[in-house]
Amino acid sequence: MTTAPMTTAPAARRRPTGRIVLHICLIAVLLVMLYPLAWLLATSFKPADEVIASLKLLPSHFEWGNYSTALDGVNEVSVGRLLWNSLLIACGAVLGNVISCSLAAYAFARLRFRMRGPLFAFMIATIMLPHHAILIPQYIIFNQLGMVNTYWPMILPKFLATDAFFVFLIVQFMRGLPRELEEAARIDGCGPFRSFFSVILPLTRPALITTAIFTFIWTWNDFFTQLIYLFEPEKFTLTLALRSFVDASSQSAFGPMFAMSVFALLPIVLFFLAFQRFLVEGMASSGLKG
Repeated sequence: MTTAPMTTAPAARRRPTGRIVLHICLIAVLLVMLYPLAWLLATSFKPADEVIASLKLLPSHFEWGNYSTALDGVNEVSVGRLLWNSLLIACGAVLGNVISCSLAAYAFARLRFRMRGPLFAFMIATIMLPHHAILIPQYIIFNQLGMVNTYWPMILPKFLATDAFFVFLIVQFMRGLPRELEEAARIDGCGPFRSFFSVILPLTRPALITTAIFTFIWTWNDFFTQLIYLFEPEKFTLTLALRSFVDASSQSAFGPMFAMSVFALLPIVLFFLAFQRFLVEGMASSGLKG
């Protein structure tokens, strides 16, 4: 009777020690992951001669002029206009993916039609198709339609459910919904579209929010597609302006460039912090959970 406390006491003492070691390791990993962000923020205040020459994190003195120069924009285009262009493309892509991918996912997950299995397999196979493989055919099509140097090449494909990853994510989520709800709606006289908008779509909110978050982040950070289709500086996004900012003068203005990088990064951080709870909920309740 007296040996039980003696054997459990060392184990009880080891548990807090293990938690402390785990927390220290997690904090160390967090610091490593946040260091690039801290370096970017600190470099945006450095003078031009310290960006490359100095390895110190903090600048010798804060160069506030980097932000005033960055606010002026590039090629006589202000940061406000660049920010609006980026938001227009990102929000259009989010709207297109949410609408088209949810409709395609509903067809694959809840409807019965011929060749559904092969078509779904073909759609999943397109995930492995590199974007560069279809870039030239897409450019030829948009060029013939007169849409080059417009925002349509970045927005219009999103309304055609071309992102198979999000279709697959929503399909896996819809397959977990009970069919009794849809059958009850059908008994009440609802057709497929009414059942989709009134029953299935509200229950799919976590997967739709996950789709919106990833679409916004990926579209905002996209550089290659915007570089191919946009020519006029008035239509540039913040991502393109970062490259143009260095090329605008004979010498590279690293300080203002990093200051503009902070402007480009801030909406992503705010958007993620605002919707991270829904992101975790959507990933945990979809077919991607471990």
